[in-house]
Formats: sequence, C-alpha cells, structure tokens
Amino acid sequence: MRICVFLSAADLDDRYTGPAREFAALLGKGGHTLVWGGSDVGLMKVVADGVQEAGGRLCGVSVGFLAATARAGADEMVIAADLAERKRLLLEKSDAVVIMVGGTGTLDEATEILELKKHGHTDKPVVLLNTAGFYDGLKEQFRRMEDEGFLPVPLTDLVFFAEEPVGALACLEESQGIE
Repeated sequence: MRICVFLSAADLDDRYTGPAREFAALLGKGGHTLVWGGSDVGLMKVVADGVQEAGGRLCGVSVGFLAATARAGADEMVIAADLAERKRLLLEKSDAVVIMVGGTGTLDEATEILELKKHGHTDKPVVLLNTAGFYDGLKEQFRRMEDEGFLPVPLTDLVFFAEEPVGALACLEESQGIE
C-alpha cells in the first residue's frame, strides 16, 4: 500500500517522535511505501528514516521553495511547482492517508482530503493519529460540526481517529483487505 503521511517538518520531542518512529517501523515492516512531503528534516526525517530502515520504500513530493531540504536517496522524489500541486500529487500517488502531528500545513492538507471525501471525490481511507492527545480539540470540533449539521456525511465515513500507531496501520490495512 502507498500511504501518504501528512506531518510536521519541525524538530519535536520524544512524545511525538517515539510514536512516529513506531508507525514508520510498522509501515516499513509491512512492505508499504511512504508518500510524504519529501523533507529530510524534523519529524518528516524521523518517519522516512524509520520506514527505510524497516524495508519500506520512500516516495517524496517536495515543493520548489523547500527543495534544498528534500531527502537524497528516496526511491522517488518529485518537486512540485507550488503547495497546491504538491497536495494534488501526494494524494494521486497514495492509496490511503495518515494525518500525524503538525502545524498549519498539516492542518491544510488534512482539511483538503476530508473535504474531498465529504464531496465524494475520493474514497481513500483517512486516519488521524492523535499522538499524545494532540488533536483532541480538533476531534471535539469535528464532532460539534457533525452534531450541529455542518457535515452532510457521518464523521466516521470521513476519518478514523487512532490513538496508537498500531491502530492507525491496522485500520488502513483492514480497509484494503490486508491481513
């Protein structure tokens, strides 16, 4: 499976890097390909290192103004012209999406895939990995949107909330019929 991971390129402490390493190892050991923003810094590097060390493949999609931080040695690396093209390519090249901890860029990517799902423009499974409760507030906001009629489809049809890396990958593999 080609799994797109939206996540931060910031250097973060172990409460975030530990679960990211665990998810990366599971992804690589499962023989999957990481599709990610292509950066070789911060949490993006942690995940790419873990996937590669565990035998998985790397497909990066960077963007022109970040090309200097693109990972050398990825199995595939594409440099997009702008952020909109980058998001489009990340989704085109993947079978499923995992949203990990991140900032505004990650949130932008996450809401775009959920909007596409809401309108039936993709049926790719989406998992939000809620490491250390990072997305508790967002989860609450999504539930409020659902409860108050802002979502035309059930929240469970848009995204699965996983608290642990093993649950995130299990959800994706199950959705693809992988045991």
